Amino acid sequence: RFMSSFGFTSAFAIAVSLLVSFTLTPMLCSRFIKVPNVTERQAHTSKESAFYKYISGHYLRMLVWSMAHRKRILILCGCTVLSLIPLFMMVGKDFTPTDDQSQFNVLLRAPEGTSLASTTLEAETIAQAIRRMPGVETTLTTAGGGQDAAVNSATIFVKLTDVSERSLSQLQLMQKTRAMLTAYAGSLHTSVELVNSIGGGGSNAAVQYYIQGPDLAKLAQYSDELLARMEKIPGVTDADSTLRTGKPEVRLIIDRARAADLGVSVDSIEQALNTLVAGETVSTFNAGDDQYDVRVRAGEQFRTRAEELSRITVRSTHQGAPVSLDEVVSIQPATGPSSINRIDRQRQVTLSCNVLAGHSQSDILSALQRAAAEMHMDPEYTTGLAGTSKELGRTGYYFLLAIALTFIFMYIVLAAQFESFIHPVTILLTLPLAVPFGILSLLVTGQSINIDSALGILLLFGIVKKNAILQIDHTNGLRAAGMPRDEAILRANQDRLRPILMTTMALIAGMLPLVLSSGAGAGTNRSIGVLVVGGQSLCLLLTLLAVPVFYSLFEDASENRLWREPLLFVQRVVARVRGMKREPVHTVARESEEPLV
Repeated sequence: RFMSSFGFTSAFAIAVSLLVSFTLTPMLCSRFIKVPNVTERQAHTSKESAFYKYISGHYLRMLVWSMAHRKRILILCGCTVLSLIPLFMMVGKDFTPTDDQSQFNVLLRAPEGTSLASTTLEAETIAQAIRRMPGVETTLTTAGGGQDAAVNSATIFVKLTDVSERSLSQLQLMQKTRAMLTAYAGSLHTSVELVNSIGGGGSNAAVQYYIQGPDLAKLAQYSDELLARMEKIPGVTDADSTLRTGKPEVRLIIDRARAADLGVSVDSIEQALNTLVAGETVSTFNAGDDQYDVRVRAGEQFRTRAEELSRITVRSTHQGAPVSLDEVVSIQPATGPSSINRIDRQRQVTLSCNVLAGHSQSDILSALQRAAAEMHMDPEYTTGLAGTSKELGRTGYYFLLAIALTFIFMYIVLAAQFESFIHPVTILLTLPLAVPFGILSLLVTGQSINIDSALGILLLFGIVKKNAILQIDHTNGLRAAGMPRDEAILRANQDRLRPILMTTMALIAGMLPLVLSSGAGAGTNRSIGVLVVGGQSLCLLLTLLAVPVFYSLFEDASENRLWREPLLFVQRVVARVRGMKREPVHTVARESEEPLV
């Protein structure tokens, strides 16, 4: 969804700009650009300025040196591409960039068995302390809500003032809140997390990892061990598990032999408990335009204490008289899990945590997967990613697929434009040179690879490719006019230096507001801006020198017999296919004197 929106927007904007360049731009040039007179022609233009002459002269000398030392340039390009591996391992990888949204959530969980009133009181006490923090505007407390609707859980939504009105950032206020909540560590489990602006319901934790298997006791053992390992991973905070045991419950053990003697069936006991304790809808009534359910249920004093449950009666099929429940069951207090979650009908436990500033989701997930592998779980127990962690993995896979398709489509279009199989390869070889510089700029500025910076890589591909097209197209034009190859390469690249510098400077100037922006959404804007500006500016010189070297190397290879014969064979096949397509048209024209429709 992210990439398709970006693709549609870019493709439509470029198509419109192409139409404008063919229509509006020539008309405006005819109206606004005046033919210079003789005096103006003798004046120096910006192309003849001392600044540009200095740049052009140094570039020409470097280009001559590069053409004389092509192997060194080739080795330098290879090292640049290989540097992508350590750079990619060093930079952080997240699903979305960390942005100051001026809001966050505080999650609280009291011990199992805590009443709704006690949970609400504890949550409101903490909310009052949060409201006293500088930069906090309002709070909203919700107790007993959430996905599991547990009465011992509460959520405090914290709304901050605008970024320009406070001295502390959102992450700093979140860390300050965590420090304040350490005073409740003995009585409450707390978590401070971002508000999920992408996903739907469920947890908003940055890292989510599940364990799935048949036995709940084994799951509890594995999850507790993995949770302990998770808490030791650097950068982890607010570690938690969805398996929460210790919830008070009452177990009714049926004496089946005695129940059979008294004529009481198990279904009768189940139905009586279901109706009187859980309640059952038996009818409805209307009040004006509204309709309400009539629900039969025992009074609160008879269903909140274990000793009162024994007074429930069930029907006997032998005697016809009701039988007291304590005559056929034994009541035992116990504890159990508050809920049992499943994936694909298999019981599962999800471990979650948030990430501290300076760390990334991918590093914690890698450490978590290594820890799970070291536990050597039984074969029937599996692990996997959930929530935004799962989306992070899926996004990485589909982004690599998108890049592969990008190379294929660009090669097809360039091959059709240049009518060559080699020149598109020369152009596309410059794309991997830009990626390491973009990753390096992210690393230097403390940014991470995320969904937005990934889109910046696609944008960077289009910009770098454009420069190579200008260089190669002009070189082919000069060679077609009769200029020798080496001279054409030097002349074409020197001629195209100015438009390449103009477009690059214009792009950097357009991206600078994203890099320097502050306020709401600045993190998202900065992520894509840093990659494009850093990648394009840092790789510019190398691509200006590498493209002529690649061009000359492929031309040398095409003149080699080992490479020329397969290339000529392909060209003959293409020509043969074209001839076969035209053959029926000429044959029909000779056999029939009627004009073809």
